[in-house]
Parts: sequence; structure tokens; C-alpha cells
Amino acid sequence: EKDQSFESSVRTIYQSFGGHDMYPSVEEKAANLLYFVVKNHSFSDGNKRIAAFLFVYFLDRNGCLYHPNGTRRLADNALVALTLLIAESKPEDKDTLATLVVNLINDTN
Repeated sequence: EKDQSFESSVRTIYQSFGGHDMYPSVEEKAANLLYFVVKNHSFSDGNKRIAAFLFVYFLDRNGCLYHPNGTRRLADNALVALTLLIAESKPEDKDTLATLVVNLINDTN
């Protein structure tokens, strides 16, 4: 880790305002974790790989990685494409990208 930006990325998904979570659902937390770890460049190398791993790990730990029938909610190739899309995105597209990730996790696309 180059600086405290990784810790900041993780803490940010648990922020609240006025007693309400900024990212209330597991899916929103996961999507924003992916975004922040990719964009904050906390590590000298491997930021996208680390972000993708953490995203999958977070979903798994929170019981959201798989559908009830046992299939993954988000295919590997979709995760790769989303991670690269986030890496190349503009800051003003953050909310749109997070919504896209949440919708793909929830199959509401």
C-alpha cells in the first residue's frame, strides 16, 4: 500500500450521513468498493486485480455472490469488463457505474 487510500476506500463504503448509510445495501457497498479500489490507485501495481478480488470476496462474505440455484450473480468476463470500464471512466460517471454494477448483481439490467 502506497498511502492510506486503501483504508479510505474500505471505510468509505461504511459512511453514513444523518444516521443513514450512504451505501445501504450489500450490492451498493460492493459496487463502490470496486470503484474506489480501482480509482484510488492505493497500490503500486495490481489495483484492478485487487479490486476485483475484494469485490468477489465481499459479495461472498455477505452471502450475495451466488443465486439461490448456485450460479454466480456476475460472470468473470463481466467483472473484467466492468473493472476495465471503471479504470477508464471519468469521475463524474461514478454513480452511473455503481448503479450498473448493482443492477448486474441483482439481474435488473
